[in-house]
Amino acid sequence: MPELPEVEALAVFLRERAVGRTVLRTDVAAINAVKSFDPPLSALAGAEITGAARHGKFLDLDVGGLHLIIHLSRAGWLQWRESLPPAPPRPGGKGPIAFRLHLVPELPGGPTPGFDLTEAGTQKRLAVYLVRDPVEVPGVARLGPDALAVSRDELAGLLAEQRTQLKRAVTDQSTLAGIGNAYSDEILHSARLSPFKLAANLTDDEVARLHDAMGSVLRDAVDRSVGQKAATLKAEKRSGLRVHARTGLPCPVCGDTVRAVSFADRSFQYCPTCQTEGRELADRRLSKLLK
Repeated sequence: MPELPEVEALAVFLRERAVGRTVLRTDVAAINAVKSFDPPLSALAGAEITGAARHGKFLDLDVGGLHLIIHLSRAGWLQWRESLPPAPPRPGGKGPIAFRLHLVPELPGGPTPGFDLTEAGTQKRLAVYLVRDPVEVPGVARLGPDALAVSRDELAGLLAEQRTQLKRAVTDQSTLAGIGNAYSDEILHSARLSPFKLAANLTDDEVARLHDAMGSVLRDAVDRSVGQKAATLKAEKRSGLRVHARTGLPCPVCGDTVRAVSFADRSFQYCPTCQTEGRELADRRLSKLLK
């Protein structure tokens, strides 16, 4: 799933490639991906893209005062193309394309640049909204403070209200915006904290470690991601991970074997020596530490 660093990099990429350009038209291949109807997507035609921003894991294109808000969900991606085919993708087709945005060519008769929004897999959750204000999007309106902007004291206050496991608390977008499954694994490993520790029970020292780890892990990932082409961002993300998706490999800090906890449709990774005092977490939802 694209998280804060990748979405920030996509916003920077679009500021470089799309801002200042005019929208030619939009094509919708997956009707269920479009979550708003007023204003219609046809209102984008002829409007200039004036900005690209991020709200948590939501991408925001400012187009003539309207906001094209994109949430890539778990398996979505933005694919930039310098030359889009003139024929629209077939609505309801079995291909991965959900939405396409064409920009006016630089030269008359020249290639039409733009991007496709694609989504792999069968669980189609990619979402596109066109709104007058970003807070009209329910997911944006519910966002907590950005994970890169929250202060240590703010973080302590937020966690003190969370009677849930730390892994769940830091990935709850209404508590902290921008952190997903992968970077929460990296942050908790860097902070030497168990994913199953109760968030409200963190000591002052543990909150400080968590805050420092959030800043260092996310800023390092942003630094590595910004400047990458959209097509290479996924590989860049994978290359920087130290525990997530590395089950069975040695922890780069202590050498212990990275373990996983698997749920029905996802898993997370941790190091027992670094995070759980050598104890292995039971591989089931709502697990307790094994005795």
